[in-house]
Amino acid sequence: MTESATDRTAAPAAPGEPGTRPPGRTRGGRLTLREFTRNRLAVLGGGIIVFFVLFCFVGPHLYVTEQISVDPVNSMLPPGGGHPLGTDAQGFDVLGRIMKGGQASLQIGLLAALIATAIGTLYGTVAGLAGGLADAVMMRVVDTLLSIPFLFIVLIIATRFSSTVLSLSLTLGAFSWLAPARLVRAEVLALRSRGFVAAATVMGATKARIIVRHLIPNALGVVIVNITFQVADAIIAVSLLGFLGFGLNYPAVEWGTQLSKGVSSLLDGSWWLIYPVGGCLVLVVMAFNFVGDALRDSIDVRLRRR
Repeated sequence: MTESATDRTAAPAAPGEPGTRPPGRTRGGRLTLREFTRNRLAVLGGGIIVFFVLFCFVGPHLYVTEQISVDPVNSMLPPGGGHPLGTDAQGFDVLGRIMKGGQASLQIGLLAALIATAIGTLYGTVAGLAGGLADAVMMRVVDTLLSIPFLFIVLIIATRFSSTVLSLSLTLGAFSWLAPARLVRAEVLALRSRGFVAAATVMGATKARIIVRHLIPNALGVVIVNITFQVADAIIAVSLLGFLGFGLNYPAVEWGTQLSKGVSSLLDGSWWLIYPVGGCLVLVVMAFNFVGDALRDSIDVRLRRR
């Protein structure tokens, strides 16, 4: 019997083909979401992230404080009255300062993670697809850069250029792409032997098209999981820079700088300068790690049961 046009239209296409949906993609997505929501730590982590996004970006519009001009008269006030978390040595309201610092920390963490993941994904995909000598050389470059102390390079750049949200994000992202590159390369090495890559090659697809339309979309699971860990790492890194005195320039602030200034006053009993901001930093980093672990486990379950 001759195959009808409807039958030809309904025939499944290879995974990664434009305009088609690979078999099991919808079911795999539902399974991933179900496994993720079953993880209580993942739900807790997601709730913490949402809370801090609202706290840092919406909170300043509801709890308005002065965060530019110093107020020596009202410096070092303990929590109470009009200052729920007291004031610091410059007279800034600590609660408002934590909101302002959280904005910068989250912005730098997310932007640095996106930059690092974008560079690492492209580099790892090219290396994995190329294979042979090109792959070996590209991976030796990664190994060489990994042997260089990350913090040492970042400190040199931070002392040479003025620290802003954009500059710190670019600096951290430019030196954090190595781990994503290795992860994506390993995924591409497994994907390039799949039938849809061979079919695209036979049909005359260029390597650029194979990378953009086939390999990267099918490696998105690894990429998305990596972003969550990259955000946590970037927040820790920028906080460390701020703690060492290489953070954002006044009047901008991030949590690391607040911790650095609060440590000197801790022995004087001014606990409100370090414990609240330290708790926020720990909670945010912990939340991103919870979400990353849950995403990784969910994607593994999807691949195993698909």
